[in-house]
Amino acid sequence: MKKEFTERDLDRIIEMAWEDRTPFEAITFQFGLSEQDTIALMRREMKPSSFRMWRKRVQGRATKHAKLRDNEDHRFKCSRQRHVSGNKISKRK
Repeated sequence: MKKEFTERDLDRIIEMAWEDRTPFEAITFQFGLSEQDTIALMRREMKPSSFRMWRKRVQGRATKHAKLRDNEDHRFKCSRQRHVSGNKISKRK
């Protein structure tokens, strides 16, 4: 991994890696990082205990790997996610 990322990019990569429904392929698509590169970045940027907790959560998780998912819909967002418009998040009724 020889790419330089801004602090904002690093925050977004870490956020995407923490999200259960965001596959590693989405990170690859958006930032060009492979799964192994993402793991190395997480190891470097996080506290050791946080990294271990994250690795335990994502290892073998079907939602983090597009090939292991059941659905054929290959979107990079949750089906329950609402659209954001005008910087105001829609509220559930």
